[in-house]
Amino acid sequence: MSQVPAATRTLRVLRFLASQPDPVPIESICRACDLPRSSAYHLLSAMADEGFVVHLEEERRYGLGVAAFEVGSGYSRQAPLQRLARHHLQALVDRVGETAHLAVLHGRDVLYVAEERALGRPSLVTDIGVRLPAHLTASGRALLAQLPAAQVRALYPSAAALVDRTGQGPRALGALRSVLTDVRRRGYATEDGEVTLGFASVASAVLDHNGLPAAAVAVTVEGDGAAALVGAVRDAAAALSRRIGGRPVGETTA
Repeated sequence: MSQVPAATRTLRVLRFLASQPDPVPIESICRACDLPRSSAYHLLSAMADEGFVVHLEEERRYGLGVAAFEVGSGYSRQAPLQRLARHHLQALVDRVGETAHLAVLHGRDVLYVAEERALGRPSLVTDIGVRLPAHLTASGRALLAQLPAAQVRALYPSAAALVDRTGQGPRALGALRSVLTDVRRRGYATEDGEVTLGFASVASAVLDHNGLPAAAVAVTVEGDGAAALVGAVRDAAAALSRRIGGRPVGETTA
């Protein structure tokens, strides 16, 4: 342990505390971070002085402090995922000549956080800041397909959650499960006329280092032609997955 830099030990403690649902006793921190009790105590005291850890003396437990929240808020303000995605979206637009966008899951909606428009292509409803029902969009389906089944069930407890825009799309929970099963099998998602009549989209999920969906890359076209763009969309999503430390959809460890 003496060979492990103090900064590394500090980051291990922060990561462990961030993964816990509640404050934890020092013994749990020692076990999880491979720290002697004396070292853990001094490290936690220093982190508490800086506001990254709070010591709940009555409970004899430690949790994240306000400074840790500020770091997380700074991450959100700087929008690093959108910044990292910009190059990949631009390259995708150059490759296919259609508008590309990046979306994240927000409850039962997808929230569009980045878009690169192709010259001469029609305007879309997927402007930055727009939310659409996840189960109807290619982006949303790509993201939902990568979630644990229990989480999907929690998001869609009944068919009443399955709203529609154009009269198309899954109306029953079984139909949604079938759509997501097909997305997992193929490694990409599609929709045709379910968001806007006459337009179709193809999307692929971007996975983080835990294998969870961080975002989805998608391209939308007017009329036919979305199927021909699958390879380019999957390539862009795979490149962004690797950029944030994850593995592309469908790729397994050696």
